[in-house]
Amino acid sequence: MILQALTKYYNERMSNAAQEGFQQQEVPFVITLNRQGDFVGLIDTREGDGKKKRARSFLVPKAVKKSVNIAANLLWGTSAYVLGRPKPDKKKDAEKLLERAKEQQASFLDRIKEAFTSMPSDVGIAAVIRFLESKNYEKLFHHSLWPDIEESGANITFQLEGDTELICQRETVKKTILSSPKDEPTDSQICLVSGNPDTSARLHTAIKGVWGAQPSGANIVSFNLDAFKSFGKKQGYNAPIGVKSEFAYTTALNTLLAKGSRQRLQAGDASTVFWAEKKHEIEDWFADIFGEPAKGESGQDNEAIKALFKSPETGATPALDDNTRFYVLGLSPNASRIAVRFWYAETVVYVERNIRQHFEDIEIVRPPNQPKYLSLFRLLVSTALQGKSENITPNLAGDFMKAILAGTPYPATLLSSAIRRIRAEREVTYPRASLIKAVLVRNERFYNKNEKEVIGMSLDLNNTNAGYRLGRLFAVLEKIQEEASPGINATIRDRFYGSASSTPVTVFPHLIKLKNHHIAKLENRGHAVNLEKIIGEIVDDVKDFPGHLSLDDQGRFAVGYYHQRQDFFKKKDNN
Repeated sequence: MILQALTKYYNERMSNAAQEGFQQQEVPFVITLNRQGDFVGLIDTREGDGKKKRARSFLVPKAVKKSVNIAANLLWGTSAYVLGRPKPDKKKDAEKLLERAKEQQASFLDRIKEAFTSMPSDVGIAAVIRFLESKNYEKLFHHSLWPDIEESGANITFQLEGDTELICQRETVKKTILSSPKDEPTDSQICLVSGNPDTSARLHTAIKGVWGAQPSGANIVSFNLDAFKSFGKKQGYNAPIGVKSEFAYTTALNTLLAKGSRQRLQAGDASTVFWAEKKHEIEDWFADIFGEPAKGESGQDNEAIKALFKSPETGATPALDDNTRFYVLGLSPNASRIAVRFWYAETVVYVERNIRQHFEDIEIVRPPNQPKYLSLFRLLVSTALQGKSENITPNLAGDFMKAILAGTPYPATLLSSAIRRIRAEREVTYPRASLIKAVLVRNERFYNKNEKEVIGMSLDLNNTNAGYRLGRLFAVLEKIQEEASPGINATIRDRFYGSASSTPVTVFPHLIKLKNHHIAKLENRGHAVNLEKIIGEIVDDVKDFPGHLSLDDQGRFAVGYYHQRQDFFKKKDNN
């Protein structure tokens, strides 16, 4: 299903992106030669500043499979292959690196000569061969850009002076690649993707751009050990995928994962790509809805989410209301392979409805300086140690996104992760409260359906749940302490939050006694009476302090505490 959807995406929407035998590749530097094969200049294709410089992508001959062996690409490669100059490495012997680089360059030149023996002499190919055989590279090595090439080991290719296309893009090269004999056997099999007879691909093109995977790329379909042999078949012949389908799905996936792609986002450890079966607005909006807003753009200003919510209010047909199929694929690294973290395929109208429901579920009263719509990333890092994305619980991001898209209950680890962070840091932040509220609301909708305990967006005076009431009570007791001792360094939250939210009976009797001491210090007696009234209203429905609160009730405790705190800072309406 996944490979079929990717193949269809290539065939129907990317047929001009690459040709069979070629691939899109970033090439930072282009050597310009004259027709005699002399060095003319060096072109820097990079754009941007500093470390953010990004090279232009070109259509080049398909890269060969490499591990530790020497295997040269056709007419493009690193400085070691093209010029025999290795990338400096202090951890390795310089003489051995240079010796290997000479072997790599010899392989590079042999590859060119072998590929074009049966073709008429091409002026561009001839210029490259003359340049390489002359070994007259002094002008190049003294060029101001050469240190950047050598230090980075960047890819290099060639261009003929006066031409607009690369030498590896000349018609002679295209004809040679298309007419070259394939390594695969000539007998065809039924392709598992297309269902048509085709020559099976022995090795599949590496997939690049998956966060955490090898820079050289990894594979989704791979058989590289004798244990994977079946009925004498090895490597790609175990799962026959035709060369046409293999080229189509790998080209499509590499394009979706490429740097700067608007159809990818990072969800925890899962590199996520998405596409529709035909051009659709959701492809432009999806990254905005789930991704982090750009600097200077707050969540309230996100036009994609605004449009999503305003359509029901105005009675207009939502822009996403369509039966077009929409696909979301999450990938994560697994040694030299790529693991499919999650796969989702549904109609756009179904996706749109579930996304809107998600944002309704997470909506909660917030401080005025906080965005109304929290991104997936902001919600996830609120559950991670030190707020770092690399500390997000494995699999959590993928499971969370899948639950949002499918409209199912959120993963159970989401609630425990948020509560664990609150207990460790003793802080109920806006994203954590929003996340806990969403989990509880969705669980009530799917499992319990108890309307009396449904968590609202803001303070609910009628919610009688013990966890919610005790959270409110804890917030009031903290408020009394803060007003009694202005500028206090540590409040009861710093000392007692963990035990108060899990085993209330061990803490609250002591806190109630402590409250009497604090409230006596308040100079504004009217305000003191009001605080006492709030406490009385809260404990009126709490008969006894529970010995233990369940995980769900610990979540309600956190939300009750957050609601009450936000209510204290809310501007009161004098009317």
